[in-house]
Amino acid sequence: MKNEKIKDEDIDLMDKDSLEHGPYVDGFSSRTVLGALFVALIMMPGAIYMGLVVGQSLGAAAEWVTIILFAELARRSFTQLKRQEVYILFYVASGIAAVTVWHLVLSGGPFAWTIWNQFLRQAPETSTIASQIPDWVVPPADSPALLDRNLTHIDWWWSKSTGILSPIFLICSAYILGRLSYFGLSYLLFRLTSDRERLPFPMANVSAEGATALAESTERQTGPETKKEPWRRKVFSVSACFGIAFGTIYVLLPVVSGLFLAKPIMIFPIPFLDLTPNVEGILPGSLVSISFDAAIFMIGMILPFKMVVGTFCAMVVTNLIGGPLLVKLGQVPHWQPGNRLLVNEMIMRFDFWMSVHIGVGIAVFAIGIWAMIKMFTKRKKDKADAPDPGDAQREADAAADPDEPPYRKPSKQRGDFPVWVCVLLFLFGIMGMCVLCHKLVPDFPIWIVIVFGFVWTPIKSYVSARMFGFTGRGVDVPFLKETVFISSGYKNIDIWFAPIPMQDFGGGAQRFRELELTRTKFTSIIKAELLMLPIIFISSFLFWWFFWKIQQIPSSSFPFAARLWPIAARQAYLIFTANGTENPLLLQALRPEVIAGSTGVALALYGGLGLLGVPVQFFYGLLGGIGVPSHVGISIFIGALAGKYYFRRKFGEKRWTKYVPVVVAGFSCGVGLAGMTGVACALIAKCVQELPY
Repeated sequence: MKNEKIKDEDIDLMDKDSLEHGPYVDGFSSRTVLGALFVALIMMPGAIYMGLVVGQSLGAAAEWVTIILFAELARRSFTQLKRQEVYILFYVASGIAAVTVWHLVLSGGPFAWTIWNQFLRQAPETSTIASQIPDWVVPPADSPALLDRNLTHIDWWWSKSTGILSPIFLICSAYILGRLSYFGLSYLLFRLTSDRERLPFPMANVSAEGATALAESTERQTGPETKKEPWRRKVFSVSACFGIAFGTIYVLLPVVSGLFLAKPIMIFPIPFLDLTPNVEGILPGSLVSISFDAAIFMIGMILPFKMVVGTFCAMVVTNLIGGPLLVKLGQVPHWQPGNRLLVNEMIMRFDFWMSVHIGVGIAVFAIGIWAMIKMFTKRKKDKADAPDPGDAQREADAAADPDEPPYRKPSKQRGDFPVWVCVLLFLFGIMGMCVLCHKLVPDFPIWIVIVFGFVWTPIKSYVSARMFGFTGRGVDVPFLKETVFISSGYKNIDIWFAPIPMQDFGGGAQRFRELELTRTKFTSIIKAELLMLPIIFISSFLFWWFFWKIQQIPSSSFPFAARLWPIAARQAYLIFTANGTENPLLLQALRPEVIAGSTGVALALYGGLGLLGVPVQFFYGLLGGIGVPSHVGISIFIGALAGKYYFRRKFGEKRWTKYVPVVVAGFSCGVGLAGMTGVACALIAKCVQELPY
């Protein structure tokens, strides 16, 4: 009974110390400036190197290592980091070290595009169309800018055909306009999905709890009331130790051993153990694999259990049952025996699942629009029916707790912006990209560009923001842009390089929810964005100039780029020439009957599950699990089972709900530390190698 009483007291302490309490504080400080410089000077070259050599991003390493370093410096300087400062450090680090070119796993800021574009100009795979690539994308092949591998050459800064609209100018302009649009629309989406719809945003707690735990580690306990060590610190520290142990085996050992052994020591297969060829006699067309990546397991513990069950059920039905059935019915004509998982996945997606995903995306879009209309109609009706409380009641509500800012409501304490300012930012950013696009490609139908920017982008972003609010991940409608370009009748390849205003800003709503959870004033990220802008431009340009100057990219010095970039260039060639052929392969892959059927089935499922009272998380889990490999579905399902039936029973429902975001954040931090150690070892080894002359 005594132990049980202590547990109850601990839970009460957790409630008082939850993320929902406390005033909003500005998180921007001199430490933020130092953190941004640290990431730009130390983390960015490491991220570039990892992307070129092994095809991996630093990911959590850049964020958590930066935060831990500054937390330790604060402890030894007898100062304290506020959790708001920690979160802004997290925000800045994730922005500077983010992946820029996703299909190449290429980080290093916006100037990464210059290196990829120069390869497209010179690659054998694109040699037949290289002369058609405009000089506002990349200088001509005979320019000293390419021959000398020099980003400072005038041809990068001034185009002979378009003048100031040069490769460097367009990269910088597109980045700035994109950030303006992102900031404006992300805030509006947050107001809709969080303030109004009260969506849970399950993954937002991970960053918020991690920032709070690390901030607590810098606190100095001086009074008798603070003798009890903060629970977040203990949970985060223990989880980080487990993360370091796992990361040492899973990440550090292969990287370090690969520096001096012909074949690196790999205890666990990375990224998964492929069993597809072993079972194709029984399950042809399936994607059978086992993953040992604990990160997927941890995600299963934090996501809503019913959503994970939906994902697992969809994986079993569409992958283990549907894949073999499709092969037997002749719906996958390109499938052949002997393929490994990645090849099978590409074939299955191209022949069938791509059309299914498009149909499902249309259904999610329709459901999101219906939910938005229903919500606004209900609020309008409730507002009309509700009596006026009067000035006295409003003043009493406002004075009920003057020290506690309103929860999940716009307020001056929270640092909210005027809605009209965010609307103007979004409109200005999108309009600027439309103008640039029309200037560069004047013969392409401008109405398509306008529809993409002013209609599709906000609608798609809203649907994606709702998915982030329910599931922690967005939604994608594959190959929409490519299909529209091919169907438009425009034949030139320059449109593929134009700055089309077609983005998904749904993830930005989760960022604002993280700010709210850490009680960080929203105005803090305005200062952070203004700080990041010059730092990203300068560091990205300097490091890409340096890497390209000392060695051609790709080359044998960068094995991942040397292996993957030619394949990516070949795929790019197929897309760039699709609108110039009579019977493009991409349009052949789109199956209208499958798209329509998938849309109908998804809508029927949504309605049927709703009538049965099944939570909406299960439905979105079903959609997210369509056609996924077994290592994803099984890993997150095992994580969800462990969280629900072991950890919740061991620690209690309320306690584990508080623990799990901190556990995931701490574990990610530990794995990031191990990964960063491996990067440091690899960089040192490369620097001391004898250069070939």
